[in-house]
Amino acid sequence: MDFKTVIRTIPDYPKKGIMFRDITTLLGHARAFRAAVDGLVQPYAGVKIDKVAGIEARGFILGGAVAHQLSVGFIPVRKKGKLPHTVLNEEYDLEYGKDSVEIHTDAVSKGDHVLVIDDLIATGGTCFAAIKLLERAGAKVIGASFVIHLPELGGAAKIRALGKNVQTLVAFEGH
Repeated sequence: MDFKTVIRTIPDYPKKGIMFRDITTLLGHARAFRAAVDGLVQPYAGVKIDKVAGIEARGFILGGAVAHQLSVGFIPVRKKGKLPHTVLNEEYDLEYGKDSVEIHTDAVSKGDHVLVIDDLIATGGTCFAAIKLLERAGAKVIGASFVIHLPELGGAAKIRALGKNVQTLVAFEGH
């Protein structure tokens, strides 16, 4: 499947100069959605995975489907203030300011093997924070998988520098 044909590009969103890669068109295309989930699952066939962590919000859709295929539990990695129970928090830098992600304190058990899923890897800041958060909670993050890779922004290299396996399905030059 050529994923570039089913991913919509929206120029100048959310600001001028950005080429927004919109996966809602992929999600609405049954064969493409199935192929994307299969592509995210396949590299981990036969690998011990206890849970899949999906990063808000599109990572919830993809991560939930991957967790279902692997017959494992799902961990929502949410933006600050969105989870109703006791949480662990990890802050990370944005271009202008800071943000943070959270998980429930009981989301993982010590030693759980976790796969992180999101729709896109750009600078890697959110994924980096999610990995640090999951590891602080006791998980062993075995890798991170994404549909879209924006190589010039360096996010995949940042995650690989943590010693994590990174899988992507399609790369887009430019951002």
